[in-house]
Amino acid sequence: MSSTGSVLVRRHSKLVVSRIRAAWVFLLPMLLLLLVVAGWPLLRTIWFSLTDATFSNMEQASFIGLENYLIYEDGEWFGILADGLWWRAVWNTLTFTAFSVSLELVLGMIFALVLNAEFPMRGLVRAAVLIPWAIPTIVSAKIWGWMLHDQFGIVNHILMSLALIDSPLSWTASADLSLWAVIVVDVWKTTPFMALLILAALQMLPSDCYEAARVDGIHPVKVFFRVTLPLIMPALVVAVTFRVLDALRVFDVIYVLTSNSSDTMSISVFARQQLVEFQQVGYGSAASVLVFLSVMSLTLIWMYLSNRSSNHGGVK
Repeated sequence: MSSTGSVLVRRHSKLVVSRIRAAWVFLLPMLLLLLVVAGWPLLRTIWFSLTDATFSNMEQASFIGLENYLIYEDGEWFGILADGLWWRAVWNTLTFTAFSVSLELVLGMIFALVLNAEFPMRGLVRAAVLIPWAIPTIVSAKIWGWMLHDQFGIVNHILMSLALIDSPLSWTASADLSLWAVIVVDVWKTTPFMALLILAALQMLPSDCYEAARVDGIHPVKVFFRVTLPLIMPALVVAVTFRVLDALRVFDVIYVLTSNSSDTMSISVFARQQLVEFQQVGYGSAASVLVFLSVMSLTLIWMYLSNRSSNHGGVK
């Protein structure tokens, strides 16, 4: 290697090192803040999950190991992992996540494609679509709670006026309807978020691909599946990831609409019930730790699979 080449390599190495140092300088305050704001409460929650703490004896709590999670005693299993209500909450959470995210993805795609087209007053329509997402979740859940009321809710009134039902339905109290009612409310609330992310991806697509497709006379449906969908797939992955992680720890919309009903109880609502209502700090903390571990595990698995697929794509 010539002297000029070696000088350029050294300069490049120094530039990389300086950029890494600058990145750490900017990141360090944020990391310290996260350590104080999130790290300490997390460690304290993990500690409480290993004790028999309650609100009345938090200072005198005794270390019991993993008994809050699972223990075999007198021929029976005890702990959260043997609690039928916990597994019911897990099933409710997974059902809620699967249906709500799937519906939001489909509807968000449809709305994004419509909003990406040219039509009069497009800006006003875009602003109107974002209104449900802009409303705080607690407020929107209370609004829907009144609308779904079995006696004076407008939803029952409209359905009865159209002769679709014979009598008012208990949307948020019925074991068969409550979970689906919560899913509908969440889809109404969060679909604009999905549509916004997809619309941003559509706005960045090159126009020459579509011009070539129009010249060749390719059907728009075929263009969507062969051109549009592959190009916006990275944005879809990001949007679905955010929504799945958010749905797995859902609390507010379920608690406001159905409180502690076992028919709709999510894992976060279960943890809150054990902590606040039953005042079992150790047991509730164990539930909270399981929620955290579940979300973290899914995040790490998803990141690993995404990096692996991108690396394989780069090799090809």
